[in-house]
Amino acid sequence: MSKSAKKNYNFDMKTPPQSKGLFTVTDPENKKPYEIKNIQISKLQPFKNHPFKPYTGQRFDDMCKSIKDSGVLLPIIVRPLEDELYEILSGHNRVEAAKTVGLEYIPGIVRENLNDDEALLIVTETNLIQRSFADLLHSERAITLKCHMDAIKNQGKRNDLIDEINSLLNADKTEENSVGVLIEHKLKSRDKTAEKYGLSATSVVRYIRLNYLIQPILDRVDEETIGLYPAVSISYLPADEQTELNRVLGDNKYKLSVKKAEMLREYSEGKKLTVEKIVEILLGEFNKKSKTKSQQSYKIKYKIYSKYFEDTMNHAEVDEIIDKALEAYFNKTK
Repeated sequence: MSKSAKKNYNFDMKTPPQSKGLFTVTDPENKKPYEIKNIQISKLQPFKNHPFKPYTGQRFDDMCKSIKDSGVLLPIIVRPLEDELYEILSGHNRVEAAKTVGLEYIPGIVRENLNDDEALLIVTETNLIQRSFADLLHSERAITLKCHMDAIKNQGKRNDLIDEINSLLNADKTEENSVGVLIEHKLKSRDKTAEKYGLSATSVVRYIRLNYLIQPILDRVDEETIGLYPAVSISYLPADEQTELNRVLGDNKYKLSVKKAEMLREYSEGKKLTVEKIVEILLGEFNKKSKTKSQQSYKIKYKIYSKYFEDTMNHAEVDEIIDKALEAYFNKTK
């Protein structure tokens, strides 16, 4: 987007929309215009279950300063709801920053007739264009990769939508920091997603498994109190068992290692995972019990061995003598 084009979005957002002209941007595929118009901020609602964490700290402060100095340079994307309300698909941070600096209106593109899957794809794609994949939390990577896998599975259905998103957000200027997906046909969705993100197919599967975690467990993964690999094993537990696990974990009292997570999954699949067993595994008691049941050996030091046995004696003869000696000893001590 050229500097002159950006200036078109920089209008006084305290002025009602009817006093300003209407701007348009063209859909590159269908050549039809989309209107960019002033939208009253009080009419905006965040995307339901928005998977991306909001900007905080210096990053949010910088955005506020930019909007205060230069206005909103990039329009948000919304879809209409009932009662003249709009749902934000792209621009949650811009909206919050605009509120903070006192703006009443914000430029937006209104997208009609989107189903929930298409809306979520816009949410994930636009966030990836504006953020680096490496900067995302584990939960954000998980939902993003799942959305793109789903998009690839529905190949022809969403090609135009992704191309359109990239065009609207000027993706060609941010390619080095984006992971916008251009879907190709006749390739496995997992492998194609892995190729685009620079991940192995196995890594993609691991991240997608995180979508099966309950939110409190997923929060622990984002906070890095539970590692990615243990989290994958835990994702195979049904929701009620995950809830019990989260309750037992409490305030991160226990460390959940890969081995413990695998053990939890094993007991879960065997329908034997109880609260008591969860505590036992997390405390490491299971490993202690296993060691006591395992065969243990004892080696006689040579200086003791040489006092009672000839070097020419075989193991069977030595074992017989030791057995008889121990039997006599313990019979005597009874």
